Amino acid sequence: MLICGLLSVFTAQAKTYMVGVALANLDLNFVSILRSQMEKQLKDKGLNSQFADAKGDVSLQIQQVDDFINQGADAIIINPVDTQGVMPVIAAAQKANIPLIFVNRKPEVKLTGKMAYVGSDSALSGKMEIEALAKRMDNKGNIAVLMGALSTEEARQRTKAVEDYVKDHPGLKVIQKQSANWQRNEAVDKTLSWLQDGNDINAIIANNDEMAIGAIMALDQLKKSNVLVAGIDGTPDGLQFIKNGKMAVTIFQDAKGQATGAVDVAYDMLSGKKTEAYNWVPYQTVTKENYQEFTSKNQK
Repeated sequence: MLICGLLSVFTAQAKTYMVGVALANLDLNFVSILRSQMEKQLKDKGLNSQFADAKGDVSLQIQQVDDFINQGADAIIINPVDTQGVMPVIAAAQKANIPLIFVNRKPEVKLTGKMAYVGSDSALSGKMEIEALAKRMDNKGNIAVLMGALSTEEARQRTKAVEDYVKDHPGLKVIQKQSANWQRNEAVDKTLSWLQDGNDINAIIANNDEMAIGAIMALDQLKKSNVLVAGIDGTPDGLQFIKNGKMAVTIFQDAKGQATGAVDVAYDMLSGKKTEAYNWVPYQTVTKENYQEFTSKNQK
């Protein structure tokens, strides 16, 4: 009876943690891969979870985080819509005294206490992308840049890295630069507009694969095959365009590594273990010569 009593007390005290996961926009291919991997990792760690899709709306995401807290979430993982607009969610998590883990998009504030970032260095991906593309161009020619949503540090940092490289290489010139908000369809429209306006473009460098694919679709419509295109992420769709020679280069961003890392950090924080504020996941350059090494890595 004593043993049974002790077991019942222990069982009553044991707790299954619930983690709320706030995602920026599940319409984005990369974000959907993040979700799939986080679902698997949360289950493997024995954590309950709830997911929310902000659909690119920062106000909605703030409300979703508040809802998680009101529902008793023990930790929150967030892929922020706006990396400059994170103070409301930080304040809410601190007030509730629960861990807050940012994934994939680095918040533009210093992280302390029960906060962490799991992801990659945006500026480095832009640097790697332009270096690989410029090598193909022999550091000569006109470049157009398709930027992601300007509310995110990754779009601004990747673009800045491209521009910094071009400044140091006078044979290169950025002649067009516009945001297509990470979206394939918007990139089609922007690229068609540039080319139909008579811009002499030798290469298009996109902040992600989806926009790079949009650029390729526009080039195909106009039957232009002499423009190099580069992307970032190494998504399954992006790798198909590397395989068929339509995309010159992409920079592999490890969605599974970021997702797994975010869940692991959340679990460690809930377990009382010491964690790092910044947890970096490396990039890799992908071309037609080595794309097969990456075909299984960012699958959902």
